[in-house]
Amino acid sequence: MHKLDGSTVRAWHAGNEAKGGEYLSSIAISSIVFLFVFVGALFGMFLRTVLPQHHLSDDSKDVVKMGMGLVATMSALVLGLVISSAKSSFDALGTEMTGASSRVILLDRTLASYGPEASQERELLRSAVEAAVDRIELKTSPNAAQLRASTRAVDSLWEQLQGLSPKDDKQRLMQSQALNILMQLQQTRWLVYEQQSTTISIPMLIILISWLTTLFISFGLFAPANGTVITSLFVSALSVSAAILLILELYRPYEGLIRVSTSPLRAALLQLGN
Repeated sequence: MHKLDGSTVRAWHAGNEAKGGEYLSSIAISSIVFLFVFVGALFGMFLRTVLPQHHLSDDSKDVVKMGMGLVATMSALVLGLVISSAKSSFDALGTEMTGASSRVILLDRTLASYGPEASQERELLRSAVEAAVDRIELKTSPNAAQLRASTRAVDSLWEQLQGLSPKDDKQRLMQSQALNILMQLQQTRWLVYEQQSTTISIPMLIILISWLTTLFISFGLFAPANGTVITSLFVSALSVSAAILLILELYRPYEGLIRVSTSPLRAALLQLGN
């Protein structure tokens, strides 16, 4: 069962690796968002100078304000929902990391209870955890070669556990428990890899950027062109692009500025072999 899951994930990740060049960094995308919304505000100021005066009357201004109020409400709702979803995904990975760390310690203790015959398996487990920590701290998603190496290491541990020859009921019980714990670790491992593919919908992002750009155009349309107003619009555009950056970073938990902590695995490593 675990080998079938491994093949599925390897194929999925190889496809992602082949498409890796299509994705822009979070900072690049948020910079594009900033450019769109701030230039939109400046464009609105330009429109103010070329539109006929009756287009800027109080009646026109009231209608535009009502329409943009609706757009602002929808933008705020979508931003809030997407940030909440991204944070939930990020927290789920952190929880899985903590759960996997506790299972690693439990597996090591189970092998220790089995006896000195399982010392080689304990060393293999430690090596696999060290390699996992190193991969996560590279700040990039693992490539296909790294994933294959990780899969081979875990498969090797599985085969060695199955190859143990229990001498009594206690060792048979410890072997069965160790295999069950390792199966749970395998399931968690594939779940973590699958969750890495979760990302913000590109059509949703494009629609959100278009709403925000339209909103900032309306800001500039009725705003006087002075330093205070331009600075305010600049800071507002920067804040909006920072929100988009936050969303993208939370959806890329092993890359960039905001990453899942490896502290639980580091703490587990200190307990292995004791």
